[in-house]
Amino acid sequence: MSVADEAEEQHPTLALDDTVHQRVRLGILTVAREAESVEFGFLKEQLGLTDGNLSRHLKVLEDAGLIAVNKGYAGRRPRTWVTLTPQGAQALDRELRALRELVRRLDAAGSGHPRT
Repeated sequence: MSVADEAEEQHPTLALDDTVHQRVRLGILTVAREAESVEFGFLKEQLGLTDGNLSRHLKVLEDAGLIAVNKGYAGRRPRTWVTLTPQGAQALDRELRALRELVRRLDAAGSGHPRT
């Protein structure tokens, strides 16, 4: 492929979704993808977050339709579970494809620059 052909292709970074790509939200989506449903406390521990920080990111993802948040009880203790929606799974798949394409392009181009 010539440089002109590559310039006409959309750069993989243009396919990244800011809602999904943010580090914490990407972490939430990937952990949720690994399980049918994931508990708030587990996400908090896995991602090293505070209650408030995790809650804010969950709200963004829920408002975007990427996760469902369900509240209930485990015994007498209140619990919050997070489930990836079909739209969330699709968004995560698109994000991962864009990241793979970005890595592929860099690998194909070679570094060309000394590493520091």
